[in-house]
Amino acid sequence: MKVLVTGGAGFIGIHLTKRLLADGHEVFVVDNESNGDPALVPVAAKYSRGDVTKPEEVEPVFAQGFDAVCHIAGQVSIIKAFSDPVADLRTNTEGTVQMLKLCVKHKVPRFLYASSMTLYGNAAKVPTLETEPCVPDAYYGITKLAGERYVQSTGERPDLGFDFSVTSLRMFSVYGPGQSYNNPYQGVLGIFSGNVLRGEPITIFGDGEQTRDFVFVEDIVDGWSRALTAKAAKGEVINLGGGRATSINQLAKAVANAFGKPDYEIRHAPGRAGEQRAVQADIGKAKKLLAWEPKTTFEQGLQRTVAWAREEFAKSAPSAASTGRRA
Repeated sequence: MKVLVTGGAGFIGIHLTKRLLADGHEVFVVDNESNGDPALVPVAAKYSRGDVTKPEEVEPVFAQGFDAVCHIAGQVSIIKAFSDPVADLRTNTEGTVQMLKLCVKHKVPRFLYASSMTLYGNAAKVPTLETEPCVPDAYYGITKLAGERYVQSTGERPDLGFDFSVTSLRMFSVYGPGQSYNNPYQGVLGIFSGNVLRGEPITIFGDGEQTRDFVFVEDIVDGWSRALTAKAAKGEVINLGGGRATSINQLAKAVANAFGKPDYEIRHAPGRAGEQRAVQADIGKAKKLLAWEPKTTFEQGLQRTVAWAREEFAKSAPSAASTGRRA
C-alpha cells in the first residue's frame, strides 16, 4: 500500500513509519516540525514539510495517490490546550477536517485517526469500554472527540461516491524510546525520566493516586499496522492500551528505581485542570477485531526506555575535556 503518515516526524509517527516500511508499504511523511525531527524520519520514507491546518502545504503530497492516510499529527499537550485553546482547536479538529477533505477530494479509501483516552473524561466504569459515554473535561479531549466524530461521520456518508473506510484508535499513555525527556508538556514517563537525568526532583501534581494505562510504543504501532489492513476494523472505534492501571505515585517510584535511585526526591504540587482520576483500557475489542494485545510488559518497556534515555542524555552531556574536568 501507499501510505501517508501525518505527524510522521514525531515520537509515535517515526515508530509507525518504521513499522509500515518493515511491513512492505511505500510510506510518505508530512510534518510541520513543531515537535518532530525530520532528521529521524527513516530515509526510505519520502518526507515533506507541511502543516495539516494548511491544505495548500499538504495537498501537493496527495498527488501521489494514496491507499491510506494515518493521521497522527496533533497538539498533544493538555496544559497547552488550556493556555491556548484556539490553537488546540485548529490543530486537532480543523487539521483533522482538512485531512478528511483532502482524502475525499483525492478518493483515498482508508483513513486511520489517532484518537485519545482523554475522550472518556472521568469514566464511570474502569476498565473502560469503547461504548462508555465520552465526556472529556480537558480542552484537549474535547478537540480530539470533535475530530473523532468528524472522522466517523465522514466514513458513514452515503454521498461520497466511493468506499471511504475509517477507524479511530483511542490510544492510552504511550511511552518508549524516542519520547522526549525534555518536553515538560507531554508524556509523564518522559518528564519523570528527564527530571532524574537532570538531577531535578520529580514533581507529581495532586496526590499521585490518579492512574494511567501505559502502553509501549512498539505495541501501539503493531495495533496501527493491524488496523490498517483488518477488514473488521473498518468503521470502528478501538481502544489501544496496556490494560493495566498504574498510579502516578507508582510510576514515579518505578522510574527512580529503573535509574538505580530508589530514594530519589519526589515532590507533590497542587492538581491541575483536566486530570482524569482513573484510567484503564478494556482492550477486548482490539483482541477480537485486530487479534492484538500488548506484548511488552510495563517493566520491560520501562527498562528499554530508561536505557535509551541514558544513552541519549550521555550524547548531549558536555564532555569532561570541554568542561575542563577530569574523567
